[in-house]
Amino acid sequence: MKKSLWSGHVLPFTLLLGLLAGATLVGDYLLHRLNLVWVGRYMGIPGSLLIIASLYYSARKRKWVTTGDPKSLLKMHEFGTWLGSLMVLIHAGIHFNAILPWLATVAMGVNVVSGMVGKMLLSQSRQHVQGERDRFQLRGMSKTEIEQTLFWDAVALGAMTQWRKVHIPIFIVFAVLALGHIFSIFLFWGWV
Repeated sequence: MKKSLWSGHVLPFTLLLGLLAGATLVGDYLLHRLNLVWVGRYMGIPGSLLIIASLYYSARKRKWVTTGDPKSLLKMHEFGTWLGSLMVLIHAGIHFNAILPWLATVAMGVNVVSGMVGKMLLSQSRQHVQGERDRFQLRGMSKTEIEQTLFWDAVALGAMTQWRKVHIPIFIVFAVLALGHIFSIFLFWGWV
C-alpha cells in the first residue's frame, strides 16, 4: 500500500523541523552547562555568513551569476541555510535581551519553514498526487471519481504551491531585521 501524503511527506518535514528545534535546544543547553555561553554569542557570525553564502543559489537561479551547477547549489543552499539557521538559533538561545534580535529570529524561523515547505513538501506532494492519479486511472476509475478521491490531497497541494509568495518577502523582512540587529551590535559595542 502506498504511503499517504501525511506519512510520506508531511511527517518527514515535521521531523526535520523538530530536529532543528531539538538541536537548537541541546546546543544552547550544552553551551550553558559547559560555561561556554560566550561561544553562542559569536555563533551568529558564522551562521549569518553561511546563510549569506547560500544565497549564491538564488543568484544563480535568477541568472545574476552563470557559474555553478544549479542542483549542487540548491543542495548547498538547503544545507547552508539549515546549518546557518541552527547556529543563529543557538546564538539567540533563550536570552530575551532586546526585541530587534527576536524579531529577526522569528522572521528567520518563518523563512526557514517556508523554504523547507518548498523543498520537502511541494515537489514530493506533486509527485504523490500525480502518482495517485495515475494509479487510480490504471484501476479504471473515472476522472470525476479520481478527483473526488484526491480532493483533500489536491487542496493541500494547492495551498503549498503558494509558498514562494511567502518565502521571498519573509526573507526580505528577515534580512532587514538581521541587518538592523547587526548594525545595532556594531553601534553598541563601539565597532562603528
